[in-house]
Amino acid sequence: MPDLVAYNSSKGALINVTRQLAIEYAGHGIRVNCVCPGWIETGFNDPVLGHLSQIELGQLIKQQVPLGRQGTAEDIAPSVVFLASDWARYITGQALAIDGGLTAM
Repeated sequence: MPDLVAYNSSKGALINVTRQLAIEYAGHGIRVNCVCPGWIETGFNDPVLGHLSQIELGQLIKQQVPLGRQGTAEDIAPSVVFLASDWARYITGQALAIDGGLTAM
């Protein structure tokens, strides 16, 4: 989408900061990962998508998200808990996309 250069640049920077911090702190046993959520039901999208009707928004999401819906906080939280747990003890420097398949498109 046009006019998102600052937003998209900051997302790329966050991924690279995650990678660099993972390298710098690995020797101390500290893991660093980030989560990259897709379309999540929050008010954050309202300035960009608020002009769309619910029907138009639904159609747009179905076109762009293979799972056909926006995510919720409940869709994101379990993955964050996993990354913070001992089950993820060998995972560091990763950007986990939780986006209903959006980046797979």
